[in-house]
This record gives sequence, structure tokens and C-alpha cells, in this order.
Amino acid sequence: MSDLGRLLAAASFAAVRHRGQFRKGNSKAPYINHPLEVASELAGAGVGDLDVLVAALLHDTVEDTGTRPEEIEGVFGAAVRLIVDEVTDDKSLDKQVRKRLQIEHAPGLSRGAKLVKLGDKISNVREVANDPPVDWSVARKLEYLDWAEAVVAGLRGVSPELERRFDEAVGMGRSLIR
Repeated sequence: MSDLGRLLAAASFAAVRHRGQFRKGNSKAPYINHPLEVASELAGAGVGDLDVLVAALLHDTVEDTGTRPEEIEGVFGAAVRLIVDEVTDDKSLDKQVRKRLQIEHAPGLSRGAKLVKLGDKISNVREVANDPPVDWSVARKLEYLDWAEAVVAGLRGVSPELERRFDEAVGMGRSLIR
């Protein structure tokens, strides 16, 4: 399969798996927009590693759709599965524990997982600023930005361009939220 074919296959796989899911914001955008945005953010910042871009498209499938890691590996290979595994939260843990573990684990992630995690945080910060969940208070939104910054602190050094974009998103978010 060509690189473009593999990328489109990952987008299609993610779209099927995330069918019927929506973002938490007031607009209730289709969830697939999020992994597409993450992959687009990475490509726009010059990330050309196909495994990383495919993993960006698939990064929430195991966590949010019941897709098994073995399925990812069977269709897209071991390298993609490993990146997806690294960025997948264990949903059996309490939310606060998962958030703490993201901060703790960020520095030890592989380069590919750090890139995907950065793209994910950029997308999520923009959403919190521009289309937050309707029941989130100003304090809750700012708390999310603080937490995202703590995660990204452990990712720094992997991509100055993505880090710049993250910092811009946080700055814009803080100005819109206040």
C-alpha cells in the first residue's frame, strides 16, 4: 500500500471506529475531526514520519472505541501500535490518576508518542478555548490549560514548531477564557 493509501486507510479506520461520537463542546462536532486535526497539525509542522501520522489518526481508537491494540498492529504495524499504546490512557484508573500519570510519563515517551501527544494537546487546548464543554466554568477551563502545560513541559525538545503552536494556543486560550 502506498504511503498516501496507508494514511487514508487510517483516517477511514478512525472514522468508522469513532462513528457516532462527538466532541464535548457546544457545537458537538463529529469526533473524527479531532484525530484529523492532530494529524494535520503534525504534518503542518513538518512531521513526515508516516507511522507517527498514522498513529495520530488512531491515537484515541483504543482508549475511546474498544479497538484492541492487536487490531491496530494487524492493520497498521507494530510501530504504529507502540505509539498508540504509549498515548493511550488506562480508563480503568480514576481520572485524576490518569491526568497525573500523563504528566509523569510525558518525559519518557518515544519521539513519535511525544509528537502525537503535542498535537493532541494543541487540538484540545484550542477546543477548550473556542468550543468548551457547556458545563465547564472559567476555573475548570483554566485548570485544563494549566494541566496541559504540565504535560507539555515533559514533551519539550521534540519539536520547536509544535511547542510554539502549543504556546500560542494556550496564550490565545487564556485570553479568550478570561
